Amino acid sequence: MLLSFLLLLMDRFSSLIEKPKVFLSSGLYVIHYSANLPNTAFQAVSSFFSTKKYLSDRIIDLESRLLLLDTDLEKMASLIEENKRLRELLGSAAKSQDSVLVSEVIGIDPDPAGQNILVDKGETDGVFKKQTVIDSSGLVGQVTEVSSDYSRIMLITDLNSFVPVAVLRNNLRLMLQGTGISEKLQLMHVNPTADIRVGDLLISSGLGERFPAGYPVGSIEAIDYVEGRSFLDVTAAPESGLDRSQHLLLVFSENSARFSEKTQSALKPSDSSNQR
Repeated sequence: MLLSFLLLLMDRFSSLIEKPKVFLSSGLYVIHYSANLPNTAFQAVSSFFSTKKYLSDRIIDLESRLLLLDTDLEKMASLIEENKRLRELLGSAAKSQDSVLVSEVIGIDPDPAGQNILVDKGETDGVFKKQTVIDSSGLVGQVTEVSSDYSRIMLITDLNSFVPVAVLRNNLRLMLQGTGISEKLQLMHVNPTADIRVGDLLISSGLGERFPAGYPVGSIEAIDYVEGRSFLDVTAAPESGLDRSQHLLLVFSENSARFSEKTQSALKPSDSSNQR
């Protein structure tokens, strides 16, 4: 106790023990560091594994978010394309002098020999048989069957489809028949001296009141002369996207006897979603 009291007095009033204190503190630091080494190592290992787990969880979370964003981006791309197609349809409707009703394709005829589709508009919407159907590019076909909520459309490529057409360049009148093959049409009874060329645009002539006049139908794709035949073999490609269009326009011609009050009420300006 006396020694301790003496050291305290020397530390308070003298500098004789400053250097011994420094050496002693250095020695004690090593002891303290060694004593704390297991705890430091444990903290470092725990931090390493916790950081690794955090990063792993973070990566999984970011990958999930990226997947959701990619899905949303794909949906957005689909909506952009659909909006583009609808704008093209509206542009086509604006060019037409007839009233139109927008419909959506809901089914395809599974019969490979037939070229028919189903749309989501029917008798309750004023749709009627032999009604003309178009898309943003041209003539698609004609309504052949109507129920209350949906309608069947025979495409112009169906074997039973016949469209009176005219060559836009010179108004040469011809008859166009479906081949039963998508993207292929056949011109009937074309005289070898007929003034037609590859690339000529064919439009509906309006003859027979089967289709309204002036709608693009197809472009001449090939002209072949087969020896021994009286007529040329002329094929054309449809202008409309028969196997691509998701939305179609049902045409209501004002001079049609079937343009009834029911149809007109279905096309009132208040129904902005269905009117051009």
